Amino acid sequence: MARKRKIIVWVAMSADGFIARHDGSVDWLDRPRPKGNYGMAAFYKSIDTTLWGKKTCDMALDYQKKGVPGTAFDTSVKNYVFTHTLPQSPAPKGVEFVTEPIKAFATRLRGEKGKHIWIMGGAGIIASFLDAGEIDEFVILVIPKFIGEGIPLMAPARRTAPLKLLSSTKFPDGVVKLHYAIGK
Repeated sequence: MARKRKIIVWVAMSADGFIARHDGSVDWLDRPRPKGNYGMAAFYKSIDTTLWGKKTCDMALDYQKKGVPGTAFDTSVKNYVFTHTLPQSPAPKGVEFVTEPIKAFATRLRGEKGKHIWIMGGAGIIASFLDAGEIDEFVILVIPKFIGEGIPLMAPARRTAPLKLLSSTKFPDGVVKLHYAIGK
């Protein structure tokens, strides 16, 4: 039997629950990282597909235009950007825009051969996939910093999603990695 492709959110979050400032800035993440970058290298080897929300994609493209190192889309993985309306300009190299309903898209994607699928962000796409029942796991790196206000981990809605703690790891710099499975 083939292994089921999991859809996994891997995200950094401030200790007060924000993934970015209101303007999308993640300057508070600029900090030395330990060897292994909290397990990100190993995680990245386990995926071959990245899902982006349109706002997160636009921010990445803006960073690219400004010449910020390491902000180009990795074309060695499939990159899907979810949007309500297709943009007038063509997708950047290695990117496909998606307007398909989440349930249908996730079912089709899970049915294809491949590795796991990473939801890169942001809050809207995380909430939409969670509400559709299409997230298997969350890996949340809690950064030991309060930023006061910003974009929450997921867009607000009235929801209850039980979580099962798979592991927790404390790093010497105070970062805590929480790995949860979504309860059924």
